[in-house]
Amino acid sequence: MTRTSTKRKGDALIEIRSWDEVPSFRSEREEAEFWGSHSFGEEMLIEDPIGDPSLPPPRQRTSPVSLRFDVDTVKRLKALAARRNKGYQTMVKEFVAERLYEEEKREGIIGQPRAS
Repeated sequence: MTRTSTKRKGDALIEIRSWDEVPSFRSEREEAEFWGSHSFGEEMLIEDPIGDPSLPPPRQRTSPVSLRFDVDTVKRLKALAARRNKGYQTMVKEFVAERLYEEEKREGIIGQPRAS
């Protein structure tokens, strides 16, 4: 690519509708110049419903929740999480999920035999 092929302010981007339209690049600079004047068309933005079977399934989205703990509890959580090589917020989520499961099981919400 040459200097004359760079995008000027106000120019419309050229839409790419297929990966076949994307050339092989000899350098990062050449690739940057290309993507500076091109964009993905609608066809490229539609998510593949089948997905790539070699990739793990996407994680569920989470919702932020604010909890308040006393300083000593947070210190204990962080210390325990560090011993387990994980983040303390991750460990708290695991604790809540485990306890929720146990409570649902105790109340018979889950784990009941199915009627035939």
